[in-house]
Amino acid sequence: MMPGMEKRNDHLFFDGCDTVELARIYGTPLYVMSETLIRERLREVRTSFLERHRNTFAVYASKAFQTLEMCRIVESEGLGLDVVSGGELYAAKRAGFPMDKVFFHGNSKTVDELVMAVELGVGRVVVDNLDELKTLDGLARARGRRVPILFRLTPGVDSHTHEYVSTGQLDSKFGIPLDPTVRDEYIGAALAMKGVKLEGFHFHIGSQLLVRDSHLKAIEIVLGFMCGVKKDYGFEATDLNLGGGFGVRYTRQDEPESLAGFTDAMVAAVEGGCARFGLARPRIIIEPGRWIVGEAGITLYTINSVKEIPGIKNYIGVDGGMPDNPRPALYGARYEAVLANSIDAERTELYTVAGKCCETGDILIRDISLPISEAGDILAVFTTGAYNHSMASNYNRLPRPAVVMTAAGRHRLSVRRETFEDLVARELG
Repeated sequence: MMPGMEKRNDHLFFDGCDTVELARIYGTPLYVMSETLIRERLREVRTSFLERHRNTFAVYASKAFQTLEMCRIVESEGLGLDVVSGGELYAAKRAGFPMDKVFFHGNSKTVDELVMAVELGVGRVVVDNLDELKTLDGLARARGRRVPILFRLTPGVDSHTHEYVSTGQLDSKFGIPLDPTVRDEYIGAALAMKGVKLEGFHFHIGSQLLVRDSHLKAIEIVLGFMCGVKKDYGFEATDLNLGGGFGVRYTRQDEPESLAGFTDAMVAAVEGGCARFGLARPRIIIEPGRWIVGEAGITLYTINSVKEIPGIKNYIGVDGGMPDNPRPALYGARYEAVLANSIDAERTELYTVAGKCCETGDILIRDISLPISEAGDILAVFTTGAYNHSMASNYNRLPRPAVVMTAAGRHRLSVRRETFEDLVARELG
């Protein structure tokens, strides 16, 4: 069983709540997020990283799961917030999040988004390219501001994850290659500008990483880069953002490193490297996202149909699919699940869980062992807290699910379910 789960009276309970009852009250598909587990992870960031190592900071990568309530939970636990769009920045402001603790990422920020960042006074803009740098400088000078920035670097490290969530390779769309001629173009320009203040560097090598090797290789490469910058420009970074990407458990085969297993080694690598290269030790920043919310979420579905193709395959058809969880179609993501209303029954059947979209690829789980299932059963899919709600769409005109937040046996609606009227509300005619 995953964290926060237990069996009671043949039902699955999550964070003290009967999931079958949650499905009855709020309907399905339903995202269920455990505030208890989210806060446990946020506090582990504090105890295993912020309080354990001096001069550190952590920002939650809100693209994993961002709601107004989630922003407020993060603030209450003392972390900053990583946003990647004007929409995420607007939501952070709407939630009352302190703007000086916001880091604004993104490889193709619009002028309007940069205007928002300048006028709201975000803590750091993570700059991806020269066009962005020049635009940001002009916008800041026109408003009498000087915006703190980090440069996103591409260290050229293979992160051994799915190519669609690998971000540190040399041909990545993200960041600045470490070629000396490219380096000089950026560093020289930034240091001469009056509208930006270079504070340091950032890298992110990929997502759902189960071991720390790639982070350590990237740290060595980036510190070497920083040594060259100090030698040639006399600039020493005050911030070094090591990104996130710390993996979680989706299936029994996943054995992720603990957060401290990552961060203790990463801090030691930074401090050791700074000593070797003659660099002042910068503030070390991390950006966990999936690691905080992934295992804190489950999704509940109602089974609509069970279809047998004799000798070939048995399908379970559920009332959601690709629009509420595109990750299996995008990345071949794998999940585990149970019948929430029959948790003690023996798993004697092999099923493929099919979504309701008019797409052959709308398959949530292939070949999963479950008890004999029938229409009306409730299927609970584990570890859906990250990149499910945030990536949800209205494909096939399906309303996006509600989000329910739980806390030690209590539950409340956090995001209401979309209606058919919502689907056409923006249309004219």
